[in-house]
Amino acid sequence: MHVRVLGAAAGGGFPQWNCSCTNCRRLRQGTFPGLARSQTQLAISSDGERWFLVNASPDLRSQIESFPPLTPRPTQSRQSPITGVILTSAEIDASLGLLLLRESQPLVVFATEPVRRVLTEDNSLFAVLQREPDQIRWVRIAPGRAFELDSTAIRCTPVSTHGAFPGFVRPERAAQFDASGAVIGLILEEASRRVAFFPGAPRVASEWFDDMAGCDAILFDGTFWSDDELIRVKGRGKTGRQMGHLPVGDAGGTLEQFSGLATPRKIFIHINNTNPMLDEESAEYHRVRASGWELAFDGMEICL
Repeated sequence: MHVRVLGAAAGGGFPQWNCSCTNCRRLRQGTFPGLARSQTQLAISSDGERWFLVNASPDLRSQIESFPPLTPRPTQSRQSPITGVILTSAEIDASLGLLLLRESQPLVVFATEPVRRVLTEDNSLFAVLQREPDQIRWVRIAPGRAFELDSTAIRCTPVSTHGAFPGFVRPERAAQFDASGAVIGLILEEASRRVAFFPGAPRVASEWFDDMAGCDAILFDGTFWSDDELIRVKGRGKTGRQMGHLPVGDAGGTLEQFSGLATPRKIFIHINNTNPMLDEESAEYHRVRASGWELAFDGMEICL
């Protein structure tokens, strides 16, 4: 299985267009000891020919162009090696890129029923994906029910992270759905090789560890270092946990929760622009590395 990290940042990317936090300001000035990142997205393939995107970020176009295996072959006039998309939520930074795939190439989109309905029934913009018959074929997935990607050897198992629906979904609308399908993680496997992808997790469930211990690599939510990170930067707002993200460095946070899981390669992804661990000279970055974790970056390859 070939896994390519097309983007590793949280919503807004790094630097974020309207942010002048210490990290973003220093990166623009050329004095930041760390890398710029686009919004989180993976590309996966079992043969290097047929590719599936995991999420569809707003940076999708430039991410495709940055990775030649995703671009049309010289013998093809208008046909991409991208076969389909797996969505882990209806969040803007995970789904907006679908609108950039509107040029009538048939695609399959795997999504939970609540995510599909929020996107297609509550947002008229997504009608651009239904202009032609079979333009998009939606495949319903559900937590705990494994499925195979079409014509590949890759098997996916969705796992509910018990995250919430996006803030743009009205409470009365959210109440109509099974909340377990709001946000999912994925266990991706081919033969004996396994990768866990959990870009948004408000907690760590003890039952996940059995599955993750058997993985070759874990890509896990690294959005915020501390629960009050955005409040300290903006002077207002929600905590990380209220936004659906367990903080990395706090007591009871991700580093502490995963301290007993030594075997898999552990990688933080979906990293917010305000997170101090992006600074490779910071104490937070060195703590992450000393704990056996890496930071995902655009272009990272995981070949299993």
